Amino acid sequence: MAQHTTRFGSLRHYEKGGVEVINDDARNYVFSNVFEVASKSRPYEKIAVGKNIEYVIEAIRVEGTSDWRAPGQDEFALVMDGEVEIRLLKLDDSGVVPAGTKGSIAVAGTPAGRRMGVVRARRGHMTLLPVGAAYQFHAAQPGVLLLQTLAGADTVERW
Repeated sequence: MAQHTTRFGSLRHYEKGGVEVINDDARNYVFSNVFEVASKSRPYEKIAVGKNIEYVIEAIRVEGTSDWRAPGQDEFALVMDGEVEIRLLKLDDSGVVPAGTKGSIAVAGTPAGRRMGVVRARRGHMTLLPVGAAYQFHAAQPGVLLLQTLAGADTVERW
């Protein structure tokens, strides 16, 4: 049996994506260099790095504090590099997010609602960003997260 080595990257050290020859069906794999994408992005810019119909995986450079956002459906944030504080707030008014919204929308200021808590996530940690809530990211140092969501108005496709 062949031995495989897992290599982790970061914003400071990554190998540019490429194709590694494997003895398997290539249709079982997909790759995108999320670290290179994030290294060239503005903080909290939502860059699509994978797509399946209307679903996307967005690479997001986390740095400083983001604006508040509210999703139209559950989203999932996976920290790939660094440490991210995720602040969650249960919205008082579910109408903040119009029905049929895909992805998340920016919310001006701090929305009215009850604090749900804070998640301090590091590499490999995944956090649910539930519909009916708002979230805000904070990172003292630059990092990277992947957001699984629906392609929305703020999703940037560069392919």
